[in-house]
Amino acid sequence: MSDTTIIVENLSKSYLVGHKRGDQSNKRHTTLRDVIGDNVRNLVRNATNSVRGRQVVLGDQVEEFWALKDVSFEVKRGEVLGIIGRNGAGKSTLLKILSRITDPTEGRVLLRGQVASLLEVGTGFHQELTGRENIYLNGAILGMTRVEICRKFDEIVAFSELERFLDTPVKRYSSGMYVRLAFAVAAFLEPEILVVDEVLAVGDADFQNKCIGKMNSVAAAEGRTVVFVSHNMAVVQHLCQRAILLRNGSIVCDDAPPAVISQYLSDAVAGNIVELQSWADRTTTGEARITKLEFDDGCNGTVIFFGGNLRIRIHAQLTATLNNPVFGVVIHDAAGVPVSNVQSINEGLYTGTMSNEVLVQADFPNLSLYPGRYLLSPWISDSARQRAIDFPRMCATFDVHPTPGKFGDLMLQQSWGKVFIPSQWEVVCPQ
Repeated sequence: MSDTTIIVENLSKSYLVGHKRGDQSNKRHTTLRDVIGDNVRNLVRNATNSVRGRQVVLGDQVEEFWALKDVSFEVKRGEVLGIIGRNGAGKSTLLKILSRITDPTEGRVLLRGQVASLLEVGTGFHQELTGRENIYLNGAILGMTRVEICRKFDEIVAFSELERFLDTPVKRYSSGMYVRLAFAVAAFLEPEILVVDEVLAVGDADFQNKCIGKMNSVAAAEGRTVVFVSHNMAVVQHLCQRAILLRNGSIVCDDAPPAVISQYLSDAVAGNIVELQSWADRTTTGEARITKLEFDDGCNGTVIFFGGNLRIRIHAQLTATLNNPVFGVVIHDAAGVPVSNVQSINEGLYTGTMSNEVLVQADFPNLSLYPGRYLLSPWISDSARQRAIDFPRMCATFDVHPTPGKFGDLMLQQSWGKVFIPSQWEVVCPQ
């Protein structure tokens, strides 16, 4: 038991969600009496909840939503636990409870040791204080003495690479600078438990690699526990010894990362026509929504062969007029690792001004993907490609089959690589 740093027992968390009364749309008229009655009832209910310390909810009807339900697991000292799941699965709620930001509705959590959390950009920073002052502030919050913070101060600054801006108020920092300083403080002030959310994705590639290496050393060499949430399956597989898959607030798989990732990716829809109107795991601004994805062999066939053709059609509904939006699709391998990100603008397609319903088609002749299973993440962005307008993640799967008779008896395998590169060979010596 002494080797266990986190114990979660029957953990549940519920929230109250307010809705407008559903019968309003069926009424021909809304009377003044209805409005006054609804407002009085809402006022009395919210006043009662406020006095009793309950959540105050706006709306005529209240629904109880369970973000987590009966979650139980343990984490050993020195273990790196990955938590994965679609958006809305309950990952962030779980981390907030582990970080003691919010209380559970039912169940309990036992933590042995100090906890450092990196959940959102700028969490725990005082906007008016400088980077130097925030290092001491965060250290004090974590329970460190001034002597301990001074001992680690130079390492924190060196890791964050922010020495030039150390005496600048953090309100002038970019999101990447926030993450650099926040992770450096959390990792170097020696907490027994380090909780990290997807916030690391804000940083650049080099800094992400530094963070992954640091988390590896924190767990392996220093024996500290890391709980890590990410949508990057390659990082989860590389970094974690164990993973948990959350779905609708419950644990559906707790195993080694390859098995859990396989279960996670199996949620993607198979078939050559995929409806995406209600696909939840997406980033969107609301200006457009990808509603359907189709793919075939370019001749309306459903079997895609190595060396053959692939045609992808993206159906979208635009709620705003967009100027020259860019369409694209990320192709992932069976482990969720991106293989290619294909973009319309790179092929010279300028879409112009678009609105209402849109259908965009992309053809991939002589498909060079090795036989195996792949996943698709279609997306729409603005013309500068600086923000995703809609991006449903890993929402569809397709299989590439070996071409009969191709390469004789040699069977290409995805384990050898992902993309086949044609080449020309000749014997130069001896002649």
